[in-house]
Amino acid sequence: MEFVEKCVMEVKAGEINQYVHIVEAFQAPMFRYCSRMLSNRQEAEDAVQDILVKAFEKIELFEPNGSFSSWLYKIAHHHCLNLLRKRSVQRKFQSWFRQDAVTESAEQTMMSQLFGEPLASAITSLSAEERSLLILRALEEKSFAEIGEISGKSMEAVKKKYGRLKLKLQRLMEQKGGAEYAKGQNHTS
Repeated sequence: MEFVEKCVMEVKAGEINQYVHIVEAFQAPMFRYCSRMLSNRQEAEDAVQDILVKAFEKIELFEPNGSFSSWLYKIAHHHCLNLLRKRSVQRKFQSWFRQDAVTESAEQTMMSQLFGEPLASAITSLSAEERSLLILRALEEKSFAEIGEISGKSMEAVKKKYGRLKLKLQRLMEQKGGAEYAKGQNHTS
C-alpha cells in the first residue's frame, strides 16, 4: 500500500492524474464492501463511483497520520448507511400506499443464497450499522482499530459491540430455526 499512499500525496500536491492508481487499487474492495452492505449490484456500482468521486473531491482533508484505506472505508461506511436509511424511508413510504402480499426482496433472496436461511434471515434483521460492523470484521477482515477509525468509535467500543453482535446473531438464528447452526458457530468463533 506504500504506492497508494505515495499516489495520495501526489494527488494532494496537484498531480491529479495519479488518482487513477488509487481508483485501480480500491475499486474492487469498495465494490465488495458496498455490494455486501447494499445487497444490490447496481446500487453498489453507483455507490463505488460516488465514493471515489467524493474521496477525490475531499482528498485535501485526508491526514497522512492515518491510513488512506481506513479513510476511504469511512467514506464508504457513511455513504452506504445513508443509502440504506433512504431505502428504509422509501420502503415505509411505499408501504403506506400499497398493501400487496409480501414477497421476498432481492436482498433477502441474495442473503439466503449466500449464507443459508437462518444466517441470512438473521443478517437482514440487523441494523445497517451492525451489518457494516459484521461485514468489515468478518468479510473485509479489518482490525478492530481500523473499524474504530472507520466508524468513529474507540477500538474497545468496537470490540464490545462486535461481541454483543455475535450473541445477537446467535439468538436471531436460534429464533429463526437455525439453532443447530448457531451452536456449531460457537466452536468456530
